[in-house]
Amino acid sequence: MSLTLDTYRLLGRSGLRVSPLALGAATFGTESGWGADQDQSRKLFDLYVERGGNFIDTASTYSGGTSERLLGEFTRNRRESLVLATKYTTLRHPGDPNSSGSHRKSLFASVEASLRGLGTDYVDLLYLHVWDFTTPVEEILRGMDDLVRQGKVLYVAICNAPAWQVSRMQTAAGLRGWSPLVALQIEYNLIERTGERDLIPMALEMGLGVVPYSPLAGGVLTGKYGRADVAGADAAVGDGTRRAFNVALGTVTTRNLAVADVVGEVAEETGRTPAQVALAWTLRNPGVTAPIIGARTVAQLEDNLGALEVDFTAAQLARLDGISAISLGHPHDLLASDHIRAVTRGELKIPDRR
Repeated sequence: MSLTLDTYRLLGRSGLRVSPLALGAATFGTESGWGADQDQSRKLFDLYVERGGNFIDTASTYSGGTSERLLGEFTRNRRESLVLATKYTTLRHPGDPNSSGSHRKSLFASVEASLRGLGTDYVDLLYLHVWDFTTPVEEILRGMDDLVRQGKVLYVAICNAPAWQVSRMQTAAGLRGWSPLVALQIEYNLIERTGERDLIPMALEMGLGVVPYSPLAGGVLTGKYGRADVAGADAAVGDGTRRAFNVALGTVTTRNLAVADVVGEVAEETGRTPAQVALAWTLRNPGVTAPIIGARTVAQLEDNLGALEVDFTAAQLARLDGISAISLGHPHDLLASDHIRAVTRGELKIPDRR
């Protein structure tokens, strides 16, 4: 497999062409304590675009709004050639109960703020960022469709939501003639593969392109953590570092470090870096459209882009798949069992659509 950023892919069941790696702008701005300042962010943006990249991901609250403001400045003279994705639902104004959530008031206010921050008349792709378990799906879909009809949003999508709700929304949109969802953003990497149970198969069936975030598991797959980090986890929590963030999320574990070890072994065999191997593995999934890379330095971004040139032997893929494998759970494991195959098909040779 050898790709370039201008080897564009269609996003879900749409005609929108996007690069096979998206540039994550969550690192644009230093408010989080571990992001990139304006000059460094500009260098990251310029490198990505100069290599042919066109798919950039942000959100209304990344770096307290700084991410969108910086992108607005960087994209001012090349807006039409880029696909800008942003998100709504996370809390924008602490103390204001309607400044977060999936409802119509939050949706319209957040999009207007994003348009001002980005310095643009429209957003190419708008995600519902986090499922809130309170807003009716019809309210969400109708609000999104109204924004599309107004020309303020071109395509709509969703993140971090149950598979059954996403499929329900996609069905409702089709029946009512509302704008369909074209993308699903989930965490997906060699450590976090639970999306393979329902989310990714659902996306393939319902016409959503999968855009994975955290393809390097917060850096755990790059080999920067060791067993001492697991032992000192309690001390790390709350110290304001990226390490503390990962410890708090529970990603620095003995099991996950074992996965990272195999990634490192394959990297050494292929003459690549662990980050390139981890990203390349994610890119191979046929349900994945474009993993989001969140580099903080030019060197990190250069390294990440090298994943487009990585290839694996069958044995290397088997080792990566084996060390990171998860149980698909019920009913998937049952349906894939020899027993069910025997009682439903016998000796019949019937093709499987999966």
